[in-house]
Amino acid sequence: MAQDGDFAKRHLINATLLRLLGDITGRRVLDAGCGNGYLSRMLAERGATVVGVEPGQSLFDFAVEKERERGQGIRYVQADLCALPLLGAPFDAVVASMVLPVIPDWAGAMQACVDALKPGGLVVFTTNHPCFEQLWPTWRDHGEYRTRRYLAEYEIPGPSGVDFHRTVSTYLNQLISLGCQLTEIAEPGLSLEAAADGPEGIDSYVHLPNFLIVAARKPA
Repeated sequence: MAQDGDFAKRHLINATLLRLLGDITGRRVLDAGCGNGYLSRMLAERGATVVGVEPGQSLFDFAVEKERERGQGIRYVQADLCALPLLGAPFDAVVASMVLPVIPDWAGAMQACVDALKPGGLVVFTTNHPCFEQLWPTWRDHGEYRTRRYLAEYEIPGPSGVDFHRTVSTYLNQLISLGCQLTEIAEPGLSLEAAADGPEGIDSYVHLPNFLIVAARKPA
C-alpha cells in the first residue's frame, strides 16, 4: 500500500483522481488526510509541491520516514482537517481521498479544504459510493447487490474503524453551498482484466461503482 495504495486505489481511484487534477507541475497541492503518504508521493513525482496533512500518529510517522528516505520535498503536518494550521500560500488544488466518510465533522473538513484553496482552485474528493457501500460482501454472498436503507445517516463498522454513510446529495449540496462549481463526477468501474486477478466477489466492481469521485472549482 505504501507504493500506490490498495487494490481499489490502484485499479479504481488513482487514475481518475490524477486525470481530474490535470497537469500539476509546479502547482501547490494539499493532500488532506494523506494517511501513509502514498498519494503525496505520487503527486510529488508528477511535479507538484505537496503538503500532506494527517492526524494519525503511526501514519504520519510512516509518511515522514518515507520522505526522509526519498527526499521529494513533501512537507507533512500532523493536524486535524477541521483545525488546519497555517500552511503557507493558498493551494492550487486540494485532494481529500477516502477521508470525508471517516470524519464525524465532515462538513467542517470540507470547509477547511475549500478555504485552503486559492480563488479558482480545484478540490477533488473521493468516497465509497453512498449507493453501493456494501457492494463487495453482498455480491459475494448473494450474486447481486442488496441494501436496506439509504436516506438515513448511520455508522458502518469496519476493521480499521467506523465509516459514516451519507447520501450523494449531502456531499454535493454542501460543496455547492460553499460556492464551488462542480466540474466532473466520476463513478469508475473495474476492468475485466483486473477483476480476473482479484478476490472472490470483486467482479461486482465491473458492473456497479463502489467509489464516487468529485471535482469542483472554488469561485475565482
